[in-house]
Amino acid sequence: MDLQAQFETLAARKSKTELAELDALFDALPPVPEEFMLGEWNGGVFVTGHPGEQQLTAMRWLGKTFRGRNDVDPIVSPGEGGKGRAANPVMGTASLRRVEYRGVVTATMCYDKHPVFDHFRAVNERTVLGVMDRKGDSMPLYFYLRRA
Repeated sequence: MDLQAQFETLAARKSKTELAELDALFDALPPVPEEFMLGEWNGGVFVTGHPGEQQLTAMRWLGKTFRGRNDVDPIVSPGEGGKGRAANPVMGTASLRRVEYRGVVTATMCYDKHPVFDHFRAVNERTVLGVMDRKGDSMPLYFYLRRA
């Protein structure tokens, strides 16, 4: 099974996905440059048992918006009255940098006021696999983004 098909199979899964499967897929995917991340993205989360899964659901997380290296909305939720998209202020803002993670330098979203890093690898030209690395967490949170 090619990497894109493997990703789609895991993204469609409603039951728990083992971290080892996601780690292996992430490691096999190519890194992305910062400019690749610019734009609006819709998101989804893999079920692994990470507490962040429930937090994102409670915030009605839709995705992320990258306007520039120093202008990122890490949590985008439905706008007022459920219309459109709006930055959710709960986690503040973020920046986009190149950071080494799991031995590879790739585009990484760095929260401005929290010890949280979201690292990205390309599935295809419209989809990335992301992993949230938060200081103090016992496990990472895996998610994906598709261009809006």
